[in-house]
Amino acid sequence: MFSNLFANLRGDIQSIIQRDPAARNGWEVLTCYPGLHAVILHRWAHACWKLNLKWVGRFISYVARIITGIEIHPGATIGRRVFIDHGFGVVIGETAVVGDDCTIYQGVTLGGTTLVAGTKRHPTLERGVIVGAGAQVLGAFTVGEYAKVGSNAVVIKPVPSGATAVGNPAHIIRKEEQSRSAQLFAAYGVTPNGDDPLSKALRALVDHVARQDEQIERLTNTMREAGLCCPKVAEGDKLDSEQLNRLVD
Repeated sequence: MFSNLFANLRGDIQSIIQRDPAARNGWEVLTCYPGLHAVILHRWAHACWKLNLKWVGRFISYVARIITGIEIHPGATIGRRVFIDHGFGVVIGETAVVGDDCTIYQGVTLGGTTLVAGTKRHPTLERGVIVGAGAQVLGAFTVGEYAKVGSNAVVIKPVPSGATAVGNPAHIIRKEEQSRSAQLFAAYGVTPNGDDPLSKALRALVDHVARQDEQIERLTNTMREAGLCCPKVAEGDKLDSEQLNRLVD
């Protein structure tokens, strides 16, 4: 019955070595990585769950939680080569689906927002998704292939394939705004040279206001030189665009 549960163990170990530079060899990964232990125990628990051995599945899940600090409901579906890095505090709900080659860091919750039993309540992560430390992905929606969820983001709506979700509540950095290497592994969901679109927008507004102030000052000086009446108004503090941009960053 359980003969195929560890058939992909070699691939699991190899994928961890590829994604974690601290992993020195397969024996170390097999014996010292709680994320791998949690996935192995989940396979047993999930098999029991599908065979309607609900209590046995829940008990195995409970034991796995004590040993690893990672809680995966036995009803959740976990794909191949899933890497739960560090893992302490990870919670994966009953109807969650985690696709092949996903990476999940410590403190992540794949949670539900409804209380209706028997319905899809938890998120689906498609192939290659990376969820950064402390992120909360809440609801019955899909995070598309090779998408990234930044650390401590709170995601409550779908994330398109290849995009990055950051912030609380999370907003989306579209795939076309990222680097070309969308499918490359990014530790903790941090995209190299990535930038928060909200910060971009605020910087653009600051620069726009600074240019407007300069233009208004030039127009006012020109009018005065031409002898046109230009009443003075009380001067306030001048806009320091560099200082504001540093605050935005």
